[in-house]
Amino acid sequence: MALSMQEETRARLLELLEAEADAHGIDIVDVEVVGASKAPTVRVRIDHVAEDADPITLDEVSAETAWISDLIDEADPIEGHYNLEVSSPGLARPLRKRRDFVRFAGENVSLTLNVSEGRRKYTGRLEGMEDDQVRITTDEGEFSFEFGDIRACTIKPSFDQPGKGAQGSKGGKRSGKR
Repeated sequence: MALSMQEETRARLLELLEAEADAHGIDIVDVEVVGASKAPTVRVRIDHVAEDADPITLDEVSAETAWISDLIDEADPIEGHYNLEVSSPGLARPLRKRRDFVRFAGENVSLTLNVSEGRRKYTGRLEGMEDDQVRITTDEGEFSFEFGDIRACTIKPSFDQPGKGAQGSKGGKRSGKR
């Protein structure tokens, strides 16, 4: 299946930015290319690499924007003008890398599969990753999926229970009435 121009640009930007991100102590969480082809918007979500670090601050995002912008301008993967938005991953953080599925085990997620038949969407608690299998527990039970079969996965923030995504804690047991 051929990639669209935006998907090709996204893949090129991801490769370009990830090659430099470690030198800056930054994780490229995700890149999106959206909008009109004549003046698209490039959205780059960044965070700290360290799992135990506090969430990235607005001042840190501002400081990192300069090298990201310079790198994109130098590589010139987009013909003409574009808008650049650099931000934190937010509460509904996308999970894209294998290490994300380990790091955010215990969080509630929404997961979409790359399948042509059958169920494509699952919502539940991310149990982690083992042997390239992502495990999730839903109301219907536990499911395992090949990492390569996952199209998208995002954290579903919870504002009434502690967890890494919405509250900034390190997870642990959850209690309370539902």
